[in-house]
Amino acid sequence: MSDIATPQIKQKQPAGLYLLFATEMWERFSFYSLKALFILYLTKELLLSTETASGYFGNLMSLIFLSPLFGGYIADRWLGKRACIIIGGICIALGQLCMGQGSLPAVWVAMGLIIIGNGFFKPNISSIVGDLYEKNDPRRDGGFTIFYMGINLGSFLAGIIAGTLAHKFGWAYGFGSAAVGMIFGLALFIWGKDKYLQGKGKAPKEYVKESVKKEVNNAPLTREEWQRIAVICIMAFFTIFFWAIFEQKGAALNLIADQHVDRIIHFFGKSFEIPTAWFQSINPLFIMLFAPVLSKLWVNLGKKGKDLSVPAKFMVAFWLIASGYIILLLSTIVCGDNKMGIMWIVGAYFMFTMGELCLSPVGLSMVTKLSPTKFISLFMGIWFLATSVAGKLAGLYSGQLSKMTLQQFFTWPVIVPICASLVLLVLIKPIKKWMNGVQ
Repeated sequence: MSDIATPQIKQKQPAGLYLLFATEMWERFSFYSLKALFILYLTKELLLSTETASGYFGNLMSLIFLSPLFGGYIADRWLGKRACIIIGGICIALGQLCMGQGSLPAVWVAMGLIIIGNGFFKPNISSIVGDLYEKNDPRRDGGFTIFYMGINLGSFLAGIIAGTLAHKFGWAYGFGSAAVGMIFGLALFIWGKDKYLQGKGKAPKEYVKESVKKEVNNAPLTREEWQRIAVICIMAFFTIFFWAIFEQKGAALNLIADQHVDRIIHFFGKSFEIPTAWFQSINPLFIMLFAPVLSKLWVNLGKKGKDLSVPAKFMVAFWLIASGYIILLLSTIVCGDNKMGIMWIVGAYFMFTMGELCLSPVGLSMVTKLSPTKFISLFMGIWFLATSVAGKLAGLYSGQLSKMTLQQFFTWPVIVPICASLVLLVLIKPIKKWMNGVQ
């Protein structure tokens, strides 16, 4: 413990973290611009039904989070993480330029390019963050939370900038801004990768001596490694329940904000209608405000030996997202047939955010700590595979919006996470045991 408790290690984050922060920020600006506009574009411009548009949304989210499984494997085996990030960024930018052209075939081409690009980009930038730390470095969870702030800074800007451009000038301008953001992030990464990443993320043959590489790649996995892999799979399974509910924010809740929320605000005798896409910026705004608080909390608890275990943090996340839907459920009772006020959805999104901070950065950090070194990107892809399943389920459930009352629609997202948390409670002890000392 004394070797990792020096003030320098506890306090100073690697310089490469901030390059990855900036790169991810602009890629997430691109992605969340797409997420904020996609279902609105399909229903308002292409005039698809709620059920059909939700199906497209579910397929897109599912395949976006499935593709990292292949991108991570390609990086680990052949190209390296840096090259995959560059390839992915180019594909994403091209896909965003195809979106918003007013036709369904253009949407299909755009979806394909963005899905492929995300597969190359997403698992590899997250795993390079993990490469910057030793296995039990106490800065790791804090570093991932800082990195997560980059994700949400990009997300916050996306809702405001892309949403405003789409609202004022047309859909192509909104999606075009997403392409520009991706290009800018890619340029930053290319500029700083050799200077700040300490050799991390190169193709395997470039940074592993052949003798060491042969030994590492051919060594069989130990019993402890298999147990840690089991923990990754178990926790990934539980994230499905969280993300399937959370992703309604970009699907059904986006439509609800458009149709069932009073978006008119009055000031100085004037009225202003808030663009629907702006609501997608609420969650990342809260993340930026509270991520540093959670980061400091985890570090302080860790110093005192009182940090919550990973499954315990996941349980808290389930309770918080259920609380968000309880707020929305109450709004249907209080408001009746009238449109709900803005603060109802703001309050719900606050609870979603607190839940997300207890689950997502913690989960990313866990994968990099528990994965066998030679397969980190692959298991990052497996982690996102669970989100892929959740994305498909999110689209299917969102498609039921037109068939339910709002009260009915908000009820299941209360029941499901509470039940999941109770099952996880039973599994806490074996999960902690199988982590074999990794914190």
